[in-house]
Amino acid sequence: MQKRAIAFIKQEIVFILSFLLAVVSCFFVTPSKEYIDYIDFRVLALLFCLMIVIQGFASIGVFHKLGETLLKKLSTTRALTLVLICLCFFSSMLITNDVALITFVPFTVLILQLANKMDRLITIVVLETIASNLGSMLTPLGNPQNLYLYTVSGMSLGSFILTLLPYSAVAFLLLVICTLFIRKESISIQMADEHASAKEQTKGILPTKGLLILYSILFVLCLLVVLHVLPFPVVLILVSIAALIFDRAVFRQVDYFLLLTFLCFFIFIGNMKNIPAVHEFLSRVITDHEFLSGLLASQVISNVPATLLLSGFTDKWPALLIGVNIGGLGTLIASLASLISYKLYVKTADSKTSRYLLTFTLYSIVFLAILVPLYFLLN
Repeated sequence: MQKRAIAFIKQEIVFILSFLLAVVSCFFVTPSKEYIDYIDFRVLALLFCLMIVIQGFASIGVFHKLGETLLKKLSTTRALTLVLICLCFFSSMLITNDVALITFVPFTVLILQLANKMDRLITIVVLETIASNLGSMLTPLGNPQNLYLYTVSGMSLGSFILTLLPYSAVAFLLLVICTLFIRKESISIQMADEHASAKEQTKGILPTKGLLILYSILFVLCLLVVLHVLPFPVVLILVSIAALIFDRAVFRQVDYFLLLTFLCFFIFIGNMKNIPAVHEFLSRVITDHEFLSGLLASQVISNVPATLLLSGFTDKWPALLIGVNIGGLGTLIASLASLISYKLYVKTADSKTSRYLLTFTLYSIVFLAILVPLYFLLN
């Protein structure tokens, strides 16, 4: 029991922190029906729907099959590294950075084992982590903080993407340059045929192809909510009913603690805004320092909570948006997605945690050393 409690605390420390902050803040602002106004139900509904859809795609092997297809003709470690990085960088724009890493880091371990190149694992996983964090920053769907800021800021999709495009483009260029330092060794990969049967697999009451069509339709509906074409309650109901009928198991894959973390921070931030002295102090500290505030706060509490906290005290959305996204670099806890890939790496045989942390930190420093000055150059 004690071990389970410790494991839970380690795994959900951000949720626990947000819960404690929400509870403490309630002593300063008496709970009332006004608390309902604190909560952005649109963000919570969109997050839930996207998690259902993306986990649905993952459960039927869509991303794994995509990776297999792209890797079939690779013959060198450098080409392998570049493709794996690109998979994480570009897929994270649509399936979020954490899902990209949950999908492709274990896949990378399998590939390197088959190629007998496990000595390359740390470097490749670190680069995949950075690729997922920096690729995901380009779109509202890429990560939770983007989805939240896109919703509350009222930015158009075009202006949102253009705000982050220079940093995403430079980040991709840096990632490509990093692969040039990978030794060009010959490899041979023989993928195990997990789809050997020509017969269509079944999952629940729908065949795999049927679920692929279903989740594709649901994903389009989610995009229409993001674009403010459809109301979120309608899509929330449709996604929930579809998953309940055709793929009930996907509900177990939803990160409910992430949703609860958002809920707790909504309450905490709402209460802080209703305490005049606190509101005035934080507004004064953050105003005109949104980029650095987002960057530095992310290093300590990670970029999702930093976004939720700081957004309540400024309306200079582009600077904050860039700050919390670039802020995903730096410490391991700066982005929850980085913690995911670290945990996945630690589970591998003969893992070297100190070497991983050193490699991750060095690469992060290099990327920060280029992207932070780029912000001040462009602004």
